[in-house]
Amino acid sequence: MRFDNAVFETSFGVASQLKASDLPEIAFSGKSNVGKSSLLNKILGRKSIARVSSMPGKTVTINFFRLDNCRFVDLPGYGYAKVSHSEKLRWAELMEAYFSSGRDIRLVVQLMDMRHKPTEQDLDMLEYMKVNGIPFIVALTKCDKLNKTERMKQLETICSIISEYGNISVVPFSALKGDGTEELRGLIEKALS
Repeated sequence: MRFDNAVFETSFGVASQLKASDLPEIAFSGKSNVGKSSLLNKILGRKSIARVSSMPGKTVTINFFRLDNCRFVDLPGYGYAKVSHSEKLRWAELMEAYFSSGRDIRLVVQLMDMRHKPTEQDLDMLEYMKVNGIPFIVALTKCDKLNKTERMKQLETICSIISEYGNISVVPFSALKGDGTEELRGLIEKALS
């Protein structure tokens, strides 16, 4: 599979704009500022196909990227406290519409910051996907910010916490060093086959 020929296709900010799914989709979900755009750029081998910002809550739309045989879907980040109640409601409606619209979602890559325990919202997402039978894996971002000992300890802790959601593939990832990129590409290709 060619990851480097992805093109930005479209964005939707409200549920009514979502078009029907005509290709398999790989969705990327996670908390605001967890590194979704950086991970997408790394997997796609591009510097800035997905807009990266140091400010949380920047992705407020569902962004679609077209590849040869699928779409990558960058979902808006959740959990950013400094947004209005109406914005949080819009986000929830958008996410619900995306997941319940009969799309061919082959895999959700759920991102979590490896430096911290999963948040309540992270666990809510895992529960939602488990209950609804949506296949998912977990990418632990920012792993380069931990030394080897800290990394092993955090991996063990996080895997223990999320074990109740099933036998999940967990991939430590670094957008800076590229750790986990090939493993994630392999899991995505497997989900699409």
